[in-house]
Amino acid sequence: MLTWLLIFIVTIGTAAYLRLPQVIWSGALGIVLFLFSFSGMAGLASLVIIWAIFFAVIVPLNLPHIRQKYISEPLLEFMRSSMPAISKTEQEALDAGKTWWEVDLFSGKPDYSKIRDLPPSKLSVEEQAFLDGPVEELCGMLDDWQINQVDYDLPKPVWKFLKDNQFFAMIIPKAYGGLEFSALGHSTVVMKIAGRSITAAVTVMVPNSLGPGELLMHYGTEKQKDYYLPRLSSGKEIPCFGLTGPENGSDAGAMPDTGVVCHGTFDGKENVLGIRLNWEKRYITLGPVATVLGLAFKLYDPDHLIGEDKDIGITLALIKTDIEGIDIGKRHFTSNHMFMNGPNRGKDVFIPMEWVIGGQEYVGQGWMMLMNCLSEGRAVSLPALSTGAGKYISRYTGAYSRIRKQFKIPIGYFEGVEEALADIAGNTYIMNAMRELTLTGLDQGEVPSVISGIVKYQMTERMRKVINLAMDVHGGHGICMGPKNFLGRAYQGIPISITVEGANILTRSMIVFGQGALRSHPYLLKEIEAVNHSDHDTSINLFDDALFGHIGFIISNFFRSLWLGLSGARFVSAPGKGKVRRYYQQLTRMSSCFALLSDTCVLILGGSLKRKEKISGRLADALSNMYIVTAVLKHYEDQGYKNNDLPLLEWACEDSLYNVQEAMKAVMRNFPVPVIGKILNLVIFPLTKPYGGANDKMGHKIARLLLDPSSARDRLTKDIYFTDEPDDAVGRLEHALKLVLDAEDAERKFRDAIRIGLITSQDYNQAVADAISQSIIDQAEADKILAAHEATINAVSVDEFSHKGWKPQ
Repeated sequence: MLTWLLIFIVTIGTAAYLRLPQVIWSGALGIVLFLFSFSGMAGLASLVIIWAIFFAVIVPLNLPHIRQKYISEPLLEFMRSSMPAISKTEQEALDAGKTWWEVDLFSGKPDYSKIRDLPPSKLSVEEQAFLDGPVEELCGMLDDWQINQVDYDLPKPVWKFLKDNQFFAMIIPKAYGGLEFSALGHSTVVMKIAGRSITAAVTVMVPNSLGPGELLMHYGTEKQKDYYLPRLSSGKEIPCFGLTGPENGSDAGAMPDTGVVCHGTFDGKENVLGIRLNWEKRYITLGPVATVLGLAFKLYDPDHLIGEDKDIGITLALIKTDIEGIDIGKRHFTSNHMFMNGPNRGKDVFIPMEWVIGGQEYVGQGWMMLMNCLSEGRAVSLPALSTGAGKYISRYTGAYSRIRKQFKIPIGYFEGVEEALADIAGNTYIMNAMRELTLTGLDQGEVPSVISGIVKYQMTERMRKVINLAMDVHGGHGICMGPKNFLGRAYQGIPISITVEGANILTRSMIVFGQGALRSHPYLLKEIEAVNHSDHDTSINLFDDALFGHIGFIISNFFRSLWLGLSGARFVSAPGKGKVRRYYQQLTRMSSCFALLSDTCVLILGGSLKRKEKISGRLADALSNMYIVTAVLKHYEDQGYKNNDLPLLEWACEDSLYNVQEAMKAVMRNFPVPVIGKILNLVIFPLTKPYGGANDKMGHKIARLLLDPSSARDRLTKDIYFTDEPDDAVGRLEHALKLVLDAEDAERKFRDAIRIGLITSQDYNQAVADAISQSIIDQAEADKILAAHEATINAVSVDEFSHKGWKPQ
């Protein structure tokens, strides 16, 4: 009996692993059993039992009318009675944007050609010229201390420069006077500015992100586009967008701001069809200086002036800020960064209907419009800011770690500091890879709403980690604020990125998996759509197809996950060679395991999964780290398989695979039905934990990349503002690094002489003079040593202030 049962399981398991249709694998089972029936009469009883299972279970599943009558229809009715209806807001969120690579990660069998065939990201000639010209000039104009601690604003010449050079028009088409940059071009500009001043970067990125410009391009009437887009391009109009208020943040549907359709007087004309608005918004970036306000509000039509519905829904309008009834308010100081941000209010403000973005046709569609535009904005702006921080910190903290010495040794050579540097470099590599892959998708026409959530929360969290580690390395050098401090202001700004454009806690625990599971799963959304279909017969047919496709999908991933766990995924077909191929194989394994685990969570927990935010958050961690592995593999290949970058690839993949593993382990360990969690753990990790994270050897290699000039260091920190001016906050570090490395050989002779007692003077200059007099070094070498010493003292110095104010001494 055991032999026949094993034959039964292996046959079905193999067919499921290969994802064969039911009619094929049931037929295959019959053939196998028929052949084995000739092995003798001893197995006849076992054969009869197996055939009984076959005919009782397998064959009926291939007969649609039996399936539908006894399985699909009862289950469909049960789901209709027990499943909560999808709200309008939830449906609009599901409909927003498009699915992309997350579909493959949910599939269990990713098709890597979809990613590998994408062209490498590359700036256009115009974009590169803008980066090398106006952006470079702007960065040279920015004095972050002066902006944030003295003027509390960008200087007037900087505001003028931004307008004159169309920094606010990067996404606007050329037909309207804009620059029409790609997503990569837009991102790279913000990334470069961010290292010099977060205030300047935010000022630039907001008009090019979620706001009037983008909304007009997608939904505006031709009249609205023709009027506003040229004015936005030239800087005649400064835009802002009001969404968040005192009573609503992430829950935009709870906004109390209202508009009522009515007739009123506007611009000297009476009986104008329009909207009377009342609102209160806060945290509105560029609000204090905006000339045009994009506003989200709930629209009502109690007198049915424009239709049958009284409650029309969230609507967006474009309002000039100088009309009667608007109070722009004062300003907020956001984490001590002085970009313009503040509240605004409106009381009984009347606007004509034509001020609705898209006109009357788009009333009530504001949430859909926001969700579609938000997915692109979240994928560009904050990831650019995060990557810029990582690149600046990698380059200049690496330089600091090489020139700063303790116990006569560069601090970067101590293993504790080396560990921090490895995390800084590895996370920066990850952030840039995610940024470039996502931007490539956007520039190819994708609108990846789930991926945009992943990159926003993952990259801002990794920026947080990088900055915190850098603060540990710099110590007092990082906490003493002043013109010389390039790090402290970035540390203060961490909460801004974590909070805006979807708070990270919400994004991780509710949106990424909650939205991604429905939109990306091959069957789940089809089942829900079938349940909600109005025609009964069509509903049953659709549900039956989706249900049994889903069952086959679960069985397939069950056997695949077990086999991949037992074999270590060594026999999986994967692109590339060597370690690249191995990482692709491991990604396939984790994709299959993730699909099985996700399905089990949905099957067992059902609608309650929406409230199991810890489980949802861990599944989001697994999904996002699989996206990271995809991104770094693509990045490594696009850069030409540079051997010097291999340690960065290894660190990133090992770290991310470990994170996937630990996230899945945490789900199974905390599964509400413990026995199910244990079974899943046995299937997904049948032998042991396969991933241990990046090891010390990898960390040592990538930490050393930051300590000395190299092509790998240049690639890692590409497209940031570079200077080696000794009076600049970061230039002094690069300046000192060059001199220290140039004096390295002479310094070694000098230090050896001190160590063996040939030189005893405690005065540095005198000690160097003694070394010359004893012919230990020559004058040229002495000049190098003294220059390096002076540059190092300058590089590690901090600002001092009077007792009375912030004026540096």
